[in-house]
Amino acid sequence: MRAGILTISDRSAAGERTDVSGPVLQKILEEGGWQIVHEDIIPDEIETIRTTLIEWADSGGVDLILTTGGTGFGRRDCTPEATMAVLDRNAPGLAEAMRAASLQITPHAMLSRAVAGIRKNVLIVNLPGSPKGARENLQVILAALPHAVQLLQDDPQSEQGHQPGLSLGHA
Repeated sequence: MRAGILTISDRSAAGERTDVSGPVLQKILEEGGWQIVHEDIIPDEIETIRTTLIEWADSGGVDLILTTGGTGFGRRDCTPEATMAVLDRNAPGLAEAMRAASLQITPHAMLSRAVAGIRKNVLIVNLPGSPKGARENLQVILAALPHAVQLLQDDPQSEQGHQPGLSLGHA
């Protein structure tokens, strides 16, 4: 499975601060057998974020895009808005799961505006900008990501292990 990691940070994009979150996410994904095919650092500019997400998702070369940064209450934080502008369908369960798990660690988790969704057959997930928050949130959803990708690719193996549903009213 192929992934892209997009760090969204004015300071990192300007070279004023080293990106730490992107490499943390890369290490986790690579340890899980993912191939990183795109990685970039861009500023908190809604049009730049939107354009990059569209280019990566529409390229056919990636199954998952993780963003890190720009999900908080800061004046320049616009990652969720840029992401929502490019999605075909929402995947709210992923963001809900991340917030619920993070609330067990810090009450600040309720300040996350992260979203997740689908563009064509690519899953896009917003993660926090801090290395700790990015790692913790990715670990919450990591086990579900391969299956999500299989479903998006209409992989016949995606239903393996699922038991056929029972019809109501039939014996």
